[in-house]
Amino acid sequence: MFKAFEWMMAARYLRARRREGFVSVIAWFSLLGIALGVATLIIVMSVMNGFREELLSRILGINGHINVYGHQRVIRDYNPLASELAKIEGVISVTPMIEGQIMATGKGGSSGAMVRGLSSEDFKKRDLLSNSIKAGSLKLFEAGEGIVIGSRLASKLGLWVGDRINLISPKGNVTAFGTVPRMRSYVIAATFDIGMYEYDSSFIFMPLKAAQNYFRIPGVNYFEILTPSADKAESISYDIRIALGKMGLNPVDWKRTNASFFNALQVERNVMFMILTLIIIVAAFNIISGLIMLVKDKGKDIAILRTMGASRGSIMRIFFIAGTSVGVFGTLFGFGLGLAFSENIETIRQWIEGLSGTELFAAEIYFLSKLPAIVDYGEVGLVVGMGLGLSFLATLYPSWRAARLDPVEALRYE
Repeated sequence: MFKAFEWMMAARYLRARRREGFVSVIAWFSLLGIALGVATLIIVMSVMNGFREELLSRILGINGHINVYGHQRVIRDYNPLASELAKIEGVISVTPMIEGQIMATGKGGSSGAMVRGLSSEDFKKRDLLSNSIKAGSLKLFEAGEGIVIGSRLASKLGLWVGDRINLISPKGNVTAFGTVPRMRSYVIAATFDIGMYEYDSSFIFMPLKAAQNYFRIPGVNYFEILTPSADKAESISYDIRIALGKMGLNPVDWKRTNASFFNALQVERNVMFMILTLIIIVAAFNIISGLIMLVKDKGKDIAILRTMGASRGSIMRIFFIAGTSVGVFGTLFGFGLGLAFSENIETIRQWIEGLSGTELFAAEIYFLSKLPAIVDYGEVGLVVGMGLGLSFLATLYPSWRAARLDPVEALRYE
């Protein structure tokens, strides 16, 4: 489609001489603009993908895919119901749970916390929890004599494995002098660190029998159900509602529980994609302006080529090659830069923090203790295709103008 002569002329036009240096500068800025636009879009989309996946895996690793509540606040006869739930197709495990808010105090510190009561067998089935034990062991937890708390909560209260933590429940004992908050001391058997600040700083796991005694609940609050995948939770939740709805059970899948949170993430992701796409569009306009200036500057050369026998199509292809070369190389450079940055983003973040002495990714704000990035090559292909497509479109009009140039008029005014 393109002749060697056309490639040679396009390459000569891109290697500007001293008096044409300004055109060359614009071409370089256009290349860098497209490269930075493509790289930025790849990096931001990768970080947002990683952020969503990490949050989803940790939230579901702690909370389960489906929560099944009863019409009453307390489910008393929970073992037969758990057996019925386990028989439903798609249900991997059923965990009877007790949940309550308390005030935790330690060596001069205090903090609000969420207590969750479950059996030691169910605790071990949660890979995210059992694999994130940072210090201590589960021996006391299995014996029903110790509890497991988040590592950040332990640091906040100045406690360590083997120390005793005081738990104060707002629902206290009724006496002749009024309601007295219920307080009890427990041994810290182990600490966990799952890498999510909200859970590491506020969650306490207690043996189920101990939680029933502490909260004085003759049963459980709800069941947590794990399914083969998060995507199947909605359909399995519907099956539970059909099968056991008459027993007074109300299943709620993770999408309903966290709908507002993940919808906000999706909206932010779409808006960021549209905003960052404007960088590539602006760089494409730079290609148009640079190519138009090149056509104006090479008017005499175009006239000479036409008088020597070059066709309009040949002139158009010369400038098309010159313009698209800038866009193609810029897009490929941005593609490589974006992938390299995304794959090493945590190392780069630590290096920048060490260099500047500031914290760029606060765990208290962003929930996660590390900056995640997951490259979706389908999205990367879309970004690269968009960069190449805009580069091609940006060269069409200037190339057409060059082909339409009248050689007589061009030579007359030179």
